[in-house]
Amino acid sequence: MTRLLVLRHGPTEWNAQRRIQGHADIPLSEAGRAAVAQWRLPGWAAGWDVLASPLARALETARLLGLDPVPEPALTELDWGEWEGLRLSDKTRIDPAELAEREALGVDFRAPGGESYREVQDRLAPLLLRRAATGRDTVAVCHRGVILALYAWAAGWTMISDAPDGLQWGCGHLFRLEGTGAPVIDRLNISLAA
Repeated sequence: MTRLLVLRHGPTEWNAQRRIQGHADIPLSEAGRAAVAQWRLPGWAAGWDVLASPLARALETARLLGLDPVPEPALTELDWGEWEGLRLSDKTRIDPAELAEREALGVDFRAPGGESYREVQDRLAPLLLRRAATGRDTVAVCHRGVILALYAWAAGWTMISDAPDGLQWGCGHLFRLEGTGAPVIDRLNISLAA
């Protein structure tokens, strides 16, 4: 099976401020650049193809890792619509009851004017099928929402209850791709420590 190692971009100012980034093209912060400078891909991933979301924070993360990423639109973060730039804790802009109602939809959760995790899975499906067909192992630098959608698909997780596994950010997550492109969890939370 083809292997896919996914990792989330390094921290941004909006991450520090706990703002919803979505499609907003926010670069890495200085602290984010310093953090990524301490990361290293596992040696076994040397020579793999490298894809990255076309958003600056993912491309910069890949380049700081010494990689030459090919921008891949399917890896763009979940579209948060009208909630982009807001803090989830902002009670004046996001009604807690509405948020709870939307979260109860699991993979079909969608911010107003945004995109659901299921739609991200649908966006990923052709890419995963193409990668499986090439048989070329791939590193993908992307976003939390994309990794959650991929993980939910592989784990059969509806996103309504707690995740079966605790995903850590600043780590790699390894999946195997079946011939159909369907992801299978191989190993989670792989250290990127130098």
